[in-house]
Amino acid sequence: MKLLIDKYIPLIKGLAEPYCEVSYLAPDEFTPDTVATADALIVRTRVKCNSALLAGSSVKFIASATIGFDHIDTEYCHKAGIAWCNAPGCNADSVLNYIDAALHYSIDNLEGKTIGIVGVGNVGSRVYKRALDLGMNTLLSDPPLEAAGGSGLSFTSLDEIAHEADIITFHVPLDSTTRHMACSRLFGMCKPDAIIINAARGAVLDTADALQATQRFIIDCWEGEPDINRELLSKAILATPHIAGYSIDGKANGTVAALNATSEFFGWGAKFSVDMLGLPPKDFSKSYNIKAESDALKAAPEKFEWFRNNYPVRRDLI
Repeated sequence: MKLLIDKYIPLIKGLAEPYCEVSYLAPDEFTPDTVATADALIVRTRVKCNSALLAGSSVKFIASATIGFDHIDTEYCHKAGIAWCNAPGCNADSVLNYIDAALHYSIDNLEGKTIGIVGVGNVGSRVYKRALDLGMNTLLSDPPLEAAGGSGLSFTSLDEIAHEADIITFHVPLDSTTRHMACSRLFGMCKPDAIIINAARGAVLDTADALQATQRFIIDCWEGEPDINRELLSKAILATPHIAGYSIDGKANGTVAALNATSEFFGWGAKFSVDMLGLPPKDFSKSYNIKAESDALKAAPEKFEWFRNNYPVRRDLI
């Protein structure tokens, strides 16, 4: 079989070669011609897996080494008989580190502040526990989880969060219910100096509405990536190039999940692991320097993809 892999997925080279023919491509090298005879793809969010790419190909399986899957046209894949998977929760600790750093940078004294957490899945549940450890008041909104029983948590409405929260952080997938969830309607109910954090998906935040809002923004995920809005970049108190989940630990988890799913689908019988030897050890006395990454993007926004593809090793520190 023939497997195509995004060459920027770390720690993956050499692992699948005993089982198939492997080619490593840059995201823009995934074209109808290159995927035509492939049996499977292992990708990140930059490869748009839709009919334009896949129609007429021999692709049977797509594994995304990411928690998000809005880059996969799931409806088309279902109709075309193409199975797919993502890697939910793989970088949840990494995003938690990002949110923790963002909170400590933007607010001097977090104790007693109210944080609204929208989406209480793999990431949001970790942010919730961390906020409690920091002595913060918490408000949670997650209608699907609430409808499913809510794991014993207490939920409130997004409107209530808007009225009460000093910080609102979004950890939701992108779908018809969450697209532009952070918009003028929400901002109109928020405290004028509230902090809005988007480390979910770019289109959760309405760029045009955010430009008119009085609130402060911390943005990792942007509409129109990599061609992000320069005015919103300047307005944001912290702005990063979609790297909240980019710790090497989170990436390793995504790599293993994608490979194991591919192995299971094609019956290789292999269980994969990655070699973390040679990487800097975790040092829990250190903190993640989110400000330096924000300064770098603000100084050179045209390097958005370069920052992602050449991201330095960062270990999970919480």
